[in-house]
Amino acid sequence: MMNNTTSTTPSARILIIDDEPQIRQLIDISLRSQGYTTMLAASGMQGLTLLANKSVDLVLLDLGLPDMDGQSVLTELRRLYQIPVIILTVRSSEIEKVKLLDAGANDYVTKPFGMSELMARIRASLRTTIQTTSKVADFDDGCLYVNLAEREVRIQGESLSLTRKEFSLLSILIQNPGRLITQTQLLRGIWGPVHEQDTHYLRILVGKLRFKLNDSATSPKYIVTEPGVGIRFIGSEQTSF
Repeated sequence: MMNNTTSTTPSARILIIDDEPQIRQLIDISLRSQGYTTMLAASGMQGLTLLANKSVDLVLLDLGLPDMDGQSVLTELRRLYQIPVIILTVRSSEIEKVKLLDAGANDYVTKPFGMSELMARIRASLRTTIQTTSKVADFDDGCLYVNLAEREVRIQGESLSLTRKEFSLLSILIQNPGRLITQTQLLRGIWGPVHEQDTHYLRILVGKLRFKLNDSATSPKYIVTEPGVGIRFIGSEQTSF
């Protein structure tokens, strides 16, 4: 349950990906005491699955995960999302830090770290994100309206009910307009890495989403499929921000 935040702390949903239970619990308690909403993952696969099915504003990512290297998680995450990522790492060399930042991390905290420092870095990352993304919260072409922050979808002014996975797919596509998103990227992002060969999952999901959007596979207005490769979102916004 979300707590009220102070006037200096923006409400945010933070995903913690760390395989050490004590660290997860410490960060979880500290964040919730400041009014943040938290989600916990003990592995890279669990973190990517949560990210695909939940609304997340910031990720705290440990590099030493049991199933996949944290840098691989960062690479996969950056293919689909632009949310800030703060790395939790024991690697303190300048080369390692530069490598992480070049790979798409927004910041890093070296273990062991103080909670005050971590909280300050979280606030700084969230402030930057709010300033740079507040003008692109909606998609609106006069027919389809999508508010990603509020998870609201309307067609011709009528509210549209989407499942979590349908909304995840639509959200990924809308945030990457015109860009070809591969089947593997979508399967990993929505179902997790173990399902990257299950292309029938994606085919069924795309069909359901198209039906709800009144879209057509033969004459698409929003979703274009390139067989065997991936999907593009071709809708054009009419709303200026």
